[in-house]
Amino acid sequence: MSKWPDDDVILFDGVCIFCSRWVRFVAKRDTARRFRFTPIQSDYGARLARAFGINPDDPDTNAVVHGGEVFMKSDAALTVLSQLPGWAWVRALFAVPKPLRDPVYSLIARNRYRIFGKYDACFVPDADLRARVIE
Repeated sequence: MSKWPDDDVILFDGVCIFCSRWVRFVAKRDTARRFRFTPIQSDYGARLARAFGINPDDPDTNAVVHGGEVFMKSDAALTVLSQLPGWAWVRALFAVPKPLRDPVYSLIARNRYRIFGKYDACFVPDADLRARVIE
């Protein structure tokens, strides 16, 4: 895939309660307001998902575009966390091999609705967060 024109964009499942909490977690700690967010259910998010090879109707991962690169699964989560103030220590977790990290990520992703629940529609962010959402 060629370089995506937008950088520091987090693609997430907008009906997944866990994923929506992840977005709020990141937004609260992202004091530089570096990251923007797009639900996979939006036109922009679906386009982004398809460009990354993610099925927008059955997403199995979140993704982040950072530094012109696309990161998915555990790489996406660690990349985002490592960019937040006070969370640089997370970079050490990249030393854990992906074949060990990604199955844990996939297990949670596959069961996220059953474990954490699901909204009937995309969650509605507050006004501050809404300004950082791309639809």
